[in-house]
Amino acid sequence: MEANMKTASVILAAGRGSRMKGYSGNKTLLPLIPERSSYEGRHSILSEILTNLPPGPKAVIVNHRKEDIIKATLGLGLSYLEQPELNGTGGALLAAASFLETEHYDSLVVTMGDVPFVKGDTYMGLIRSLKDHSLVVLGFRPESRKQYGLLELNGNQVRRIIEWKYWKTYPEEKQQMLQICNSGIYAIKKEGLLHYLSILASRPHLVRKEINGRLCDVKEYFITDLIEYMYDDGLSIGYVIAEDEEEVMGIDDLPALTRAQEIYRSLPNPRALGEP
Repeated sequence: MEANMKTASVILAAGRGSRMKGYSGNKTLLPLIPERSSYEGRHSILSEILTNLPPGPKAVIVNHRKEDIIKATLGLGLSYLEQPELNGTGGALLAAASFLETEHYDSLVVTMGDVPFVKGDTYMGLIRSLKDHSLVVLGFRPESRKQYGLLELNGNQVRRIIEWKYWKTYPEEKQQMLQICNSGIYAIKKEGLLHYLSILASRPHLVRKEINGRLCDVKEYFITDLIEYMYDDGLSIGYVIAEDEEEVMGIDDLPALTRAQEIYRSLPNPRALGEP
């Protein structure tokens, strides 16, 4: 199956990265090889992600500083799809609808634009697991569950992802049953994805946010809802466990960036040392 399966990839890179204080660019372009400062250097987070993803058509979801992303990746054959408003991870998938509907592929990898160290073998493990499942979640077991979403399992299947604001209220005994965290990285079969995209679009969450000093109800969409919809319809939702927590670390702030640069420097054969 793996040899005949064509894989597409979508990278979510539209966000502002507001916790990266002192940096106004798109954080997917932050360097893993720092030079003049932690924010200036070579071999971006996005470059490392593109290096590790499986071969096949790739789309980048853009919004904040989209021109910088396009300039940095010209000539790589990527599709650029704008998410007009930052309305959640599901909103990013909906923004990619034209790509998802017209490209030729059997399986789709969805990954975050600030998670550079997921190995090629891990992505392939997700794809191989689609032999038995309609959607596969990349999970991990951290030292601390912090505020991660957690996988609620039914045997070897994922029933749903429970966000921190809900599971934090569970009794300790119930919390201890939820040990695998969601990385936000998935593989999905095309046939199921296209069917459930329209369902996702029809069921927005109303989220109250402060915009320009005013509280407003805005519509948001989340990829994790796909898991619940598909499971409830009897489809199989699997999971794969990442090698360690650092493989799926997201680079949200300066300490995380500094740590990622240390990790990259320690790799046995850091790639692209001569690239911008």
